[in-house]
Amino acid sequence: MSNYRSRVLFVCVENSCRSQMAEALARLLFADRIEAHSAGSRPSGNVHPKAVLSMRSMGYDLTRHRSKPLDELPEVEWDWAITMGRGDECPDVRARQRADWQLPDPKQLPLEEFEQVRDLIRARIEDLAHSVLA
Repeated sequence: MSNYRSRVLFVCVENSCRSQMAEALARLLFADRIEAHSAGSRPSGNVHPKAVLSMRSMGYDLTRHRSKPLDELPEVEWDWAITMGRGDECPDVRARQRADWQLPDPKQLPLEEFEQVRDLIRARIEDLAHSVLA
């Protein structure tokens, strides 16, 4: 059995909600299979408080994360570059596979709906880990 973990990059515009939660969920659920990172095409500079609350309820501390631009990523070829939708871009990122998950931006949603977006992200990551990265 290989010790190789697939390198997966999650990108959203601000790197404050969706991509942060995706990185955290991939690390929380599949650290043995996924080396997860996230970045933003136009990072906000902070992680949204609802993302922190939403992930805290799952036992993950997002306060250790920070919103960062694509140019701060390791210079590697990613196995997957996944954008969250709504005009996100990662044109200068080398990736073997690309996907756009077309998820709503939850930052203006009430916490319950925000957590529904988190759960959608979790389901997509589980599908990725079980079907593509198995």
